[in-house]
Amino acid sequence: MTIIISLCILLLIAYLFDLTASFTKIPSVILLLLLGWIVKEVTVFFDIPIPDLSSTLPILGTIGLILIVLEGALELELNRSKIGLIKKSVLGALLPLLVMAFALAYAFHYYGGYDFKTCLTNAIPFCVISSAIAIPSVRNLTSDQKEFTIYESSMSDIFGVIFFNFIVYNVDFGLETFGYFSLEILIIVIISIIATFLLSFLLNKIDHHIKFVPIILLVILIYEISKIFHLPALIFILVFGLAIGNLDEITHLKWTKSFRLDLLNKEVAKFKELTVEATFVIRALFFLLFGYLIKTSEIVNSDTILWALAIVAAIFLLRFVQLLASRMPIFPLLFVAPRGLITILLFLSIAPDSVLPFVNKSLIIQVILLTAIIMMIGLMGTAKHREIIIKEKLKAKRNNPDIDVTEEF
Repeated sequence: MTIIISLCILLLIAYLFDLTASFTKIPSVILLLLLGWIVKEVTVFFDIPIPDLSSTLPILGTIGLILIVLEGALELELNRSKIGLIKKSVLGALLPLLVMAFALAYAFHYYGGYDFKTCLTNAIPFCVISSAIAIPSVRNLTSDQKEFTIYESSMSDIFGVIFFNFIVYNVDFGLETFGYFSLEILIIVIISIIATFLLSFLLNKIDHHIKFVPIILLVILIYEISKIFHLPALIFILVFGLAIGNLDEITHLKWTKSFRLDLLNKEVAKFKELTVEATFVIRALFFLLFGYLIKTSEIVNSDTILWALAIVAAIFLLRFVQLLASRMPIFPLLFVAPRGLITILLFLSIAPDSVLPFVNKSLIIQVILLTAIIMMIGLMGTAKHREIIIKEKLKAKRNNPDIDVTEEF
C-alpha cells in the first residue's frame, strides 16, 4: 500500500513538473532526477528497505523509447512543404552523430590505447540527442523549430541505436557486412509497411471497447522480435507513426476508400492521446528511477568532470557548425542538444568487459546534467530576449499600427 501511495504522489509531482515546465523553462528531467535522488536519500536516512530496482531501468527505458519515438512520429506532418525541413533534420541528426562518434572514439583510443571498435562503442552513447528531453522542452518555440527538433531528435535516436548495434554485433566491416546491413534495412522496411497496414486495419475494425492497448502491445512485440534478429526496429516505430499520423495525405488514392479514413482518423486521434499519456508515465518513472539509482559521489566525481566538460563543449561546437551549415536559426536551437534516455540505454547495453574505465556512470550523469542545464539556461535566455523584442514592437506599434507584433521570432 505504501509503495502505491508513494508512486501516485511521485507521478503527481512529475505531472506538476510537466505543467510548469513551459513557465519555468526548467527541463522536467532535471527535476525528476533530483526528485528520485531525494527519495533515495530519504530511504537511506530512515533506513527504509527498498528492493534492488536496477534491472527495471532497461525495461522502462526500452518501452519509453518506443513510446517517445511513436509520439514524435504521430506529431509530424509529411507533405511537400516539409521536404526541406526533413532533409535538414535528417542530415542534422546523422552527420554530427558520425563526426562526434569517430572524433570521440579517436580521443578515447589516443588516451587509453584501447582498440578502436571498443572506443567507438563507448563513444556512440554520448552522440545521440535525447528526444525524451528535447521534444517536451521546445513546446514554446516556433512551429518550424518544434518540427525540426522532433524530426532531428527522433532520427538521432534511430540512427544512434542502428549505428551502435551495427558496431556491436559485427566483428569485421567489409563489403559483405555492409551488404548484410543493407539487407536488414530492406527487411525492416518491408516488415514496417506490412505491419502498418495490419495495425491500421485492426485500429479501424476492432469494435471491442478495449482496442488501443492491444495495438500498443503489438507495436512493442514487433519491436522486440525485430531486435532479436538485430533488425533496426526503431524504423518500424517511425514508419508506423508517420503513416497513421498522416492519413490525410493519401485520401486521394482510390484503394483507401475501403479503409474509411474519416473514421480511422478519429481512432488515430484517440490513439495519439493514449500514447501521449502512456509516454508521460513511462518517461517519468524512468528518470525517477535513474535519479533514485544515482549516488552523490557519482555527480561530483572529479575524475570524470574534465572528460564531461570536453564532451559537452564538443557537442555544442559541432551543433553550432551544423546549424550554421543547414541555415537554421542558431538561437535557441543551439541549446537543444540534450543527452538522456538513449545515452543511458546504450551505455547499459555495453558488455561489462567492453566498458572503458573512464566511461562510467559518473561521466554519463555529468554529461546528461550539463547538457540539460545548458538547454535550460539557453531557453530561458532566449525567452527573455523574445519578450524584450515583443515589448519593443508593441511600443513601436503605438506609433506605427502596420507593425506586426505576432511575427515569429
